[in-house]
Amino acid sequence: MPQLYLEALSTYARDVDNLILLIAVLVGFWLVLCEGVFFYFIFRFREKDGVRTEHITGENKRHKRWISYPHILVLVCDLFILVGAVQVWYDIKQHLPEPHETVRIVGQQWAWTFVHPGPDHVLDTADDITTVDELHVEVGKVYHFKLESRDVLHSFSVPVFRLKQDAIPGRIITGWFEPTGVGEHDIQCAEICGIGHGLMAARIFIESPESHAAWMAEKSPFQLVATATASTVED
Repeated sequence: MPQLYLEALSTYARDVDNLILLIAVLVGFWLVLCEGVFFYFIFRFREKDGVRTEHITGENKRHKRWISYPHILVLVCDLFILVGAVQVWYDIKQHLPEPHETVRIVGQQWAWTFVHPGPDHVLDTADDITTVDELHVEVGKVYHFKLESRDVLHSFSVPVFRLKQDAIPGRIITGWFEPTGVGEHDIQCAEICGIGHGLMAARIFIESPESHAAWMAEKSPFQLVATATASTVED
């Protein structure tokens, strides 16, 4: 059965959802009200035999209030949206909590490369784990990501996190997320980046601490070298 809604699996995903809901409610209210008034006026002032059409210039205060009063109320609603948007923007884009780990994300035509810290939990050391189109993270941990592009504009998007960040050639952009539920989910490129844009998909694996430790131990370069050496000795 198709999923009817998109899961919210980061600490700030619900904040984004609530902001969108706030915008939908406020805009929807004014849409319904304005359309109701519009159709009422169409019906109320429709053409009638023997009734002369009134010429309205908009200078009469009685007429102008139909514009000025709603305008003021809409601006008040805009203030609520603005305050909510600034708060969500600050929490996601400007406030960086202290990370447990940092991963490197590299976009290129047309794949994602992920560099995970190895068992030492430090990025850019000998035990780093590099994967293509697979990002493995641990639930409940705060991650910083270092996002870059090797060629053109890309956009790193994780829908279940409500996260989207452009990758710009020549720049390294730092962002963050904290997964709140385990599972396997989509990673997308949300910026048209060439003929293979539609194929530039990846997966994020949100794992329990035990599963993530097991994956890390299996994929560690040191473990791979040890396995290859043991196989050579046996041969």
